[in-house]
Amino acid sequence: MKRQTLFDKILIVDFGSQYTQLIARRVRECGIYSEIHPYNISMDRVKSLSPKGIIFSGGPASVYEKNAPLCDPALLRMGIPVLGICYGMQLIAQLLGGEVTHSEKREYGKAKLILDRDGKLFKGLGRTGSQRVVWMSHGDNVKTLPRGFHAIAHSKNTPFAAIEESKKRIYGLQFHPEVVHTQRGLDLIKNFLFHVCGCSNLWTMESFLEQTSHDLKKRIGRGKIICALSGGVDSTVVALLLHKAIGDRLQCIFVNNGLLRKNEISQVVNLFRYYFKIPLICVNAENSFLKKLEGVIDPEDKRKRIGKEFISIFEREARKIGGVEYLAQGTLYPDVIESISSKGPSATIKSHHNVGGLPEKMKLKLVEPLRELFKDEVRQLGKVLGLPDEMIRRQPFPGPGLAIRIIGEVNRERLKILRDADEIVMREMEESQYLDQVWQSFAVLLPVKTVGVMGDERTYENVIAVRVVGSQDGMTADWVRLPYKILEHLSNRIINEVKGVNRVVYDISSKPPSTIEWE
Repeated sequence: MKRQTLFDKILIVDFGSQYTQLIARRVRECGIYSEIHPYNISMDRVKSLSPKGIIFSGGPASVYEKNAPLCDPALLRMGIPVLGICYGMQLIAQLLGGEVTHSEKREYGKAKLILDRDGKLFKGLGRTGSQRVVWMSHGDNVKTLPRGFHAIAHSKNTPFAAIEESKKRIYGLQFHPEVVHTQRGLDLIKNFLFHVCGCSNLWTMESFLEQTSHDLKKRIGRGKIICALSGGVDSTVVALLLHKAIGDRLQCIFVNNGLLRKNEISQVVNLFRYYFKIPLICVNAENSFLKKLEGVIDPEDKRKRIGKEFISIFEREARKIGGVEYLAQGTLYPDVIESISSKGPSATIKSHHNVGGLPEKMKLKLVEPLRELFKDEVRQLGKVLGLPDEMIRRQPFPGPGLAIRIIGEVNRERLKILRDADEIVMREMEESQYLDQVWQSFAVLLPVKTVGVMGDERTYENVIAVRVVGSQDGMTADWVRLPYKILEHLSNRIINEVKGVNRVVYDISSKPPSTIEWE
């Protein structure tokens, strides 16, 4: 049965490209909802989604390899517009009778694209013969076009850099329009969405709220649901969304796991009990969490233990309330991508306690209404729901809390050191007016001690690493070039004010190859 929606939808079929999530973001920037699904999605599932168009992502494989990821060829016979990017274009060519071979000259990086003929895809982007810079990343080429297809653009090493079958509304691009290095790449995507697919840009946070509220009411019915609050933006927005949808059938639970930042407990209590007047249960479970973490060094083991203990507590509290069927969590799309390969053949990087860290057998049914949203979209939704600006501006904080920012064993002494250092980082970022300009800024406690001199005496104490990154959505990030004066002040304050620290270092690695968090 088809799901009725308030907005048009674009289906993105993922073949394992590093840019798949970027495609989704570009589509959403145009005011059109997009969903990413694995390449082996069934035709029944596609029909149930009722997409206005389909985009095939790129991917690391070659279409002629034995185990190459292949989609159902019926996708190309649905009469729905299709755009293939890189591997996606090559797959279209192969499935429809063309030929794809290994290129004599590979193309990686910037290349000059020459437009060969007009059409809807390049509408307003130049006349025949005009040139523009695009981003290439391929070692294969389409050698022979399928019947009915025409070349609409080429590059020096790629005779078929863009192709079309205008009657069937099937298009292919060997380059990547979704990356910023491609000139007017977003305009090209807009042409596909609006001029080929006929989409309307009706997807806003207001329409998402209306649609999601309707879906939540239908799913939960007269049942009860508990929401696991962490104190961060994500879980807070989930709670407000649920409260708007189902009212008092929502019960929020905040667990003090002993792994929180300074003053976090009082902030959460004040926000929910007194500002929003939403029922809130506070559970002090610091001792039980620290007990579970005794002697644990491996970060994945930490995440699993913390996730399991959370669920144990939520299930216990649910029994006290009675009649609870559902558990709501603030899982976001980047969490899903980094945790499980459910969206395609991407590699698992780490588990999140609200995704991969959950036990397989859980008595409560999981509700994740933000699962397909990026962080900036969640903040937009928070504004619509009336969340105060100071809460919307809060930086991301990992579900397992400070436990994963302590490299090595977690105990009360090490937690105090990190908590005090982290508070200094936050206050200094606020005073320097850099806090709102960055994605995350925090301290990490390293598992090493170094020799220092304080007051003419030898010390042998801990090292704090400071991490400050900029990002749009958390999928990629770059380290922030803070002025030396700020770094100097940060270092002096941490060393002088945090007992047990005699050295501060600054992390200058980006994501990728690193992650934003330290583990």
